[in-house]
Amino acid sequence: MNHLTHFNDEGHARMVDVSDKNVTARTAVAASSIEVNDVIYDQIVNQSNRKGDVLAVAQVAGIMAAKDTSRIIPMCHPLALSGIDISFRWEKSEKYVLHIECTVKTKGLTGVEMEALTGASVTALTVYDMTKAVDKGMIIGPTYLVHKSGGKNGDFNR
Repeated sequence: MNHLTHFNDEGHARMVDVSDKNVTARTAVAASSIEVNDVIYDQIVNQSNRKGDVLAVAQVAGIMAAKDTSRIIPMCHPLALSGIDISFRWEKSEKYVLHIECTVKTKGLTGVEMEALTGASVTALTVYDMTKAVDKGMIIGPTYLVHKSGGKNGDFNR
């Protein structure tokens, strides 16, 4: 079963050995979004939600989640991250859509795609959690990798 990287010779789960890889600068950018109604949009932009500054809390939650990715995704390696940035952009369609972008950087043996995806996802989930008293019908997603650089597989751009 050696052709399956997350299984050992006995067919049991294992964390991939990356010790033979080169240390390189690695960056990943992931995106997510959450669709909200007019009331939630107004609360967020006017910072009038009774739970506090929704975007500030969501941003911190996303950063914390990116840092803890290896604790919640079983086969992820714990990484020393050198930078995490989460940004927001609003779009108005039928409802308001908050676009979330999470950029994660490191110099290491393995990439940071999962950290970026986790950060973007948890940021959206935190917005939902802080505003669900107003409307539980919010839609999260899609969540996807936008860009990654570094490592033996090279760059990826959506």
